[in-house]
Amino acid sequence: MFRFFNRVRTIVSSELNSMLNKAEDPGKMLDQYLLDMEKDISEVEAAVAKQIANEKMLKKQADEAAELVSKREEQAMRALESGDEDLARRVLEDKNKHVGQRDALQESHAESARLSEELKDKLREMKDEYRDMNMKKDSLKARSESAKARAKVNESLSSIGNSGARGGFNRMEEKVMRQEAEADAKGELRSANKSLDDELAALDKSSGVDDELAALKAKLNSNK
Repeated sequence: MFRFFNRVRTIVSSELNSMLNKAEDPGKMLDQYLLDMEKDISEVEAAVAKQIANEKMLKKQADEAAELVSKREEQAMRALESGDEDLARRVLEDKNKHVGQRDALQESHAESARLSEELKDKLREMKDEYRDMNMKKDSLKARSESAKARAKVNESLSSIGNSGARGGFNRMEEKVMRQEAEADAKGELRSANKSLDDELAALDKSSGVDDELAALKAKLNSNK
C-alpha cells in the first residue's frame, strides 16, 4: 500500500545524495522527482479520502444499529407494561439480533478509524518530506551550477596551459624583451658617440682660445 512512500524514502536517502555524480542534469532530475512525489501524494490523498468516507459510513451504520437496540429495549419495556409478555419476548429476540450487528459494526468502525489515522499520519509525513525536498531543491540546483562553473573554469585553465597560446605568448614576451634590449643598446651607443663629439668640440674651443691668447701676447711684445 505504501509503495509510493517507500519510493520517497529511497529518493531522500540515496538518489539525492548521489545525483551530482550522475550523467543526468540534477536540476531536471530534481524537478522530476518532485513531480513524482506530487503524484504520489495526490494518490495517497485520494486513498485517505476513501478511507475516511468508509469510516464515516461504518460509524453511521454502527450508530443506527445502537439506536435500534435501544429502541427495541424500550419497546420491550412498553410491551411488558401493557401486559403483553409474548410481544415483549419477540421484541427482545429481535433486539439481540441487532446487538450482534451493532457490536460487529462498532468493531469494524474502530478498526477503520485506526487505519484512517495511520493513513493521515503517513500523508502528513509524505508532505513534510516533500516540503523539505522542495526547499533543498534550490540549494542543490545552485550547488550543481557552481560545480559546472568550477569545472568549466578548470577545464579552460588546463587547456590554456596545454595549448599553443601559452607558448606563443611567451615567445612574444621574449621578443618584446629583445626589442627593449636593442633600444637600450642603441641609446647607450648614441650616448657614447655624443660624449666623444662633446670632447672634440671642447678641444676645438680650447684651441681657439689659445690662439687668441698667443696673438695678444705677440701684440703686447711688439708694443714694447
